[in-house]
Amino acid sequence: MPDTTPDLPALPVTFRPGRTRAVLIALAVATFATITAVGSLLGGLGAGERLSFVLTALLLAGGLLLMARPRVDADPEGVTVVNLTTRRRLAWAEILRVNLRHGDPWVFLDLSDGTSLPVLGIQPGIARQRAIADARALRALVEDRSGAQPEPTRD
Repeated sequence: MPDTTPDLPALPVTFRPGRTRAVLIALAVATFATITAVGSLLGGLGAGERLSFVLTALLLAGGLLLMARPRVDADPEGVTVVNLTTRRRLAWAEILRVNLRHGDPWVFLDLSDGTSLPVLGIQPGIARQRAIADARALRALVEDRSGAQPEPTRD
């Protein structure tokens, strides 16, 4: 049976959904440009109405950019999980397991306090194989850094 253990990535390393992020950033720019252009090209609008177009474009683009924010930063001291509106710093020893099961929308971390933390920075959406590779790399780092033992595989 071939060894499927991934090589440990050099630290620091950042995991993020690259294609999804690129699509969201491009969409944010296009949305802002389109709505602003429509607001400025429409005749008969006052300054306040034009400003409302720009503010609406900013809100929509900001929402799209917020969805492009998730990532996981791993360094020698631990992991920083950045989700849509939250950021959480974890020591390696706090992470018991890295889970990405079939059908999961993103990775989940089982923590030593008994909770589970969603990690939106590794999600199988557009690039499933990349997400699986990133989850395996993060799992290998957790096992190496925290001293956690990998779970036995079942045949």
